[in-house]
Amino acid sequence: MVARQTTDFSERGDLALIDEIDQLAAHVGQAREAVGRIIFGQDRVIDETLVTLLSGGHLLLIGVPGLGKTKLVETLSKVFGLDERRVQFTPDLMPADILGSEVLEETETGRRLFRFVQGPVFCQLLMADEINRASPRTQSALLQAMQEHRVSVAGHYHPLPTPFHVLATQNPLEQEGTYPLPEAQLDRFLMQVDVEYPDVQAERRVLLATTGPVEETPVRVMDGAQLLEAQRLIRHVPVGESVVEAILELVRSGRPETSSLAEVTAHVGWGPGPRASQALMRAVRARAVIHGRLAPSLDDIIALAHPVLRHRMALTFTARAEGIGIGDIIDRLVAQIR
Repeated sequence: MVARQTTDFSERGDLALIDEIDQLAAHVGQAREAVGRIIFGQDRVIDETLVTLLSGGHLLLIGVPGLGKTKLVETLSKVFGLDERRVQFTPDLMPADILGSEVLEETETGRRLFRFVQGPVFCQLLMADEINRASPRTQSALLQAMQEHRVSVAGHYHPLPTPFHVLATQNPLEQEGTYPLPEAQLDRFLMQVDVEYPDVQAERRVLLATTGPVEETPVRVMDGAQLLEAQRLIRHVPVGESVVEAILELVRSGRPETSSLAEVTAHVGWGPGPRASQALMRAVRARAVIHGRLAPSLDDIIALAHPVLRHRMALTFTARAEGIGIGDIIDRLVAQIR
């Protein structure tokens, strides 16, 4: 059941808004279908990725190598008609390799001046491949770009194109040669999506589709301007008061300082901040539209609680020693709002 709405459709016109949402749902359905023809057995990952793009956020994809994370990002860039750049993060990568740098040039008259040469971050969809293989200094070079959609080089600001999204892939921290992302940068990712192994039928489809004489190519469904319009429309989707209260209860219950749950106060070192509430509010709106509904429900919160919260919380040493996972804590938080 859809929760009671706090925003009246009449602000923009009932029929006009409903028609726009229906059209957007149809376009997103086509995009989902186009991606699904290339990426097999990852329906949940595709849905959560689409939610992130429609919400205007950045995405962190975590999984072992070979699960199609890079292929997913490349497919999305073609389906949405976005200008894409790819950066392979390595231990020797420097911030200037991402942002760009100023070079000294000499004109025909002999005058010397600096010219800014843009780095790969100046695009609409930046794929940061294996982001946790670079040093923390290089990882942090993306922080301003992700938050402000601009970069500062040599004291000058340079705006980034719109829309701008960072889709980063990350190997599990247990693997050699990886560095944990700074907490401040993790918080800038709208969601963390864990990519798991496909089931046997999906892996069979991968085997047959990618080793034959012809491999299917992605079909363009939208462009950057249409994606920006979709993100604007998502902000007009009304949210019920019960959904707002559930988001607040879920996020605030995850903080040791404000939680009434013994599991949280005993096992959580630090919990999600207000940016988690904002991310959930944007994400549940987008998920409702993707599923053809005019307003989000509690089911949307439950479905998105893990990808929105799991990278914004940290366990205590005691909790890790006892084998308690962050997923167990989020499950307990979700149980409160069911």
